[in-house]
Amino acid sequence: MRRAGCQEVTVNAGKRSRINHESESSHSNIKRPRQAEVNFLPNFPQGKDPSSLEQLRQTIVEEVKKTEKNLPFIRKMMETTFPLRRQTIVMSCPPVNELMDLWPALKIESELYAEFQRITNQNLPNTFYAELDRHLPRLMTLFRQKASKTGKTADALAEILKIHDEQEIHDIHTKRTTVLHALPVYLQEDVSGFFRTCTDESEPELDGVAVGLLTVISDHDASPVHYHPVRISVVIESDAMFSLPRRGDAYLVIFGLIYALHLSYPKPLNNTFEFTQKILLGLESGKLSPKLQTLKNNLMM
Repeated sequence: MRRAGCQEVTVNAGKRSRINHESESSHSNIKRPRQAEVNFLPNFPQGKDPSSLEQLRQTIVEEVKKTEKNLPFIRKMMETTFPLRRQTIVMSCPPVNELMDLWPALKIESELYAEFQRITNQNLPNTFYAELDRHLPRLMTLFRQKASKTGKTADALAEILKIHDEQEIHDIHTKRTTVLHALPVYLQEDVSGFFRTCTDESEPELDGVAVGLLTVISDHDASPVHYHPVRISVVIESDAMFSLPRRGDAYLVIFGLIYALHLSYPKPLNNTFEFTQKILLGLESGKLSPKLQTLKNNLMM
């Protein structure tokens, strides 16, 4: 496959060997899929090379600057330049802000979801919400069962569920917000570094935030759950890149960005993100940690 020019194989060529003693170890810095990516490092389209695709990239940059964007044209150009983009992201690993300057169309929510589909062959919002909504009743039951016990996890879940029960409207968005707040707590993960809150008048502290969600509220409400925030910002490498009205949409965007930019899941919430990947989206669903396998078994009961 390397001789045939397969990019996913040739990217790891040239490692240390009996002939080549000076190169890095054959076991270090291996470029490979992290989260069950189907199209990890595709080859260039027939008749295209880096130079011709670079010209298309510059065309995309100019189109995105326009007030009236031609979204179908952008989608077509992003599809064509996908191999160049993946090569840059996987092989060069530039900083995120530099990548977003090179590919500003990834700041368009619909185009980000299209990129996720190119990588995984999955429609992110449709599959995620369909599966999340299917599991909502059972997840709420599991959370209430845990909250009825004793301990820090039970107390934290009880507080979240109390706020949920006090809401006047229990529509699908309220339930999704509650479950997305409660899930990492149920999995006993530290959410303090990922979920951050500030008021609309204060300056957010984003230094050192690799990946996170910043909820902006209108007052100094100490509640752990906010159903009607001013906005929720998606933060990557200390920069707020998207602002969305709901927790579910913000979580989807950050999940899509992790795939599009070839980032790792935040370690404190690894189980939450793997639950999304493997149980909700069914990507590499056969490899579950014991904690997630137990949760999956409980969901099927």
